[in-house]
Amino acid sequence: MPGLVGGVATVPVPGGLLTYEVVAGTTEPILAIHGVSSQRKLWNWLHAEAPDLTLITPDLRGRADSVIVARPFSLAQHVADLIMILDQLEINSIHVCGMSMGGFVAMRLAAQHPARIKTLILVDGGFPMRTPPGLTREMVPGLFADRLGRLEHTWPTLDDYISFFVTNTAPLLDREDPLLRDNLAHDLRDGRVRLSQEALLADAADTYFDPNPWESVQVPIRFLHAEWSVGADSMPGYAPELVDLYRAHTRETQLLSKLDHAGTIMTHSGAATVAETIKSALKAKD
Repeated sequence: MPGLVGGVATVPVPGGLLTYEVVAGTTEPILAIHGVSSQRKLWNWLHAEAPDLTLITPDLRGRADSVIVARPFSLAQHVADLIMILDQLEINSIHVCGMSMGGFVAMRLAAQHPARIKTLILVDGGFPMRTPPGLTREMVPGLFADRLGRLEHTWPTLDDYISFFVTNTAPLLDREDPLLRDNLAHDLRDGRVRLSQEALLADAADTYFDPNPWESVQVPIRFLHAEWSVGADSMPGYAPELVDLYRAHTRETQLLSKLDHAGTIMTHSGAATVAETIKSALKAKD
């Protein structure tokens, strides 16, 4: 549906008002779903590489402008929230791009509302990932210590927060990148990170432990996966044997070489490849 008016809006959902932004372009819209500790400015790089794309970018509940939206926190609730956005915008069906946890939400959307989803573009997420041996729900906070560490401080300056983020979460990103500055500035309000610890941990646990409906999803899937997880030469989230397993369920599977998880979308090279994949989906007659 080209012609959506750009701007920030809210939609009533259980627990409050959920904020989303329409980034207007010339294409039909793409619903872009961010990861577990991120927010809608994650898509800065995609917009920079492909300003023609029309993006619908929510701040999921518990994050940024939607941080005060109350319980429940779960992937299932994100699905319900996103359907409310589509209903408010009177969009019957849409292409969906999800990064990291956003890919898992996208997979659930396609499984539960197949008539509403045209295609999925999954960026290092969506399909079940390699789970650390012996992981339990009680151990999930340890996996996200860097994210939880952001919440323990009042950040005197944006530069202080950027330094922490690049050092602990995304070591391959350019801390001088203006798109990164804009992205991370959206996290902060009065020096505090607008991220609900409860939402982060609940969603992360769902991502690892809830049943994943990938085998039942019938809409076309395009899957991009990172060579590394955090930093150069780190073990990827998707080992080669998992990629081979999922390949038969995709229209396209592509390795994003020399990029880690964050770099798949928070770099110009990663975002350019994601943009090409989205445009391929828009043109295809799947």
